[in-house]
Amino acid sequence: MDVKPDAHRAVSWGSVPAAATVLTAIMALQMLLIAITNWTDFGTNQAFVHHVLEMDTTFRDKDVMWRRIGSEAIQDVAYVAIILFESVTALVLSWAVVRFAASLRAGDGYDSARRTATIGFLMVILLVWGGFIVVGGEDFEMWQSEKANGLQPALQNTLLAGLALIVTHLPSPDWHATSD
Repeated sequence: MDVKPDAHRAVSWGSVPAAATVLTAIMALQMLLIAITNWTDFGTNQAFVHHVLEMDTTFRDKDVMWRRIGSEAIQDVAYVAIILFESVTALVLSWAVVRFAASLRAGDGYDSARRTATIGFLMVILLVWGGFIVVGGEDFEMWQSEKANGLQPALQNTLLAGLALIVTHLPSPDWHATSD
């Protein structure tokens, strides 16, 4: 017997939309906490960014040291730009959670929430994979540093954002369910 999903039911918490909502909420909270920590404990990660851009904890190979940024002012601008990007990412993901929650209550209208969450997850991936792994890890040789090496957390966050992005785009009849 072929059972078709009832197109007029509210979506349950055991659904793909609910999973996407939870993953988006967790990522939003993580990004919010990261941004708050960087604003309130400015000096800790500021020193990290300085070391990465200065390349002073790498092997200091003369063939790549031309890439280093020695200006503390430019290093600080880069750090503030990172924190601003983290803050905006947290806001985008939080807005996606609000949209998801409203859609879960109504049982329909997930397209806007999914698009917003997708933008937020791509922002995380752009920051941690593009910014930390590619630029920091490869261009500024962060992989060489024992003191200023953020590659493991960056990979972890890239994978988590990627997983959440995949779940957000899994096919499911629940994306199209409507309430009575």
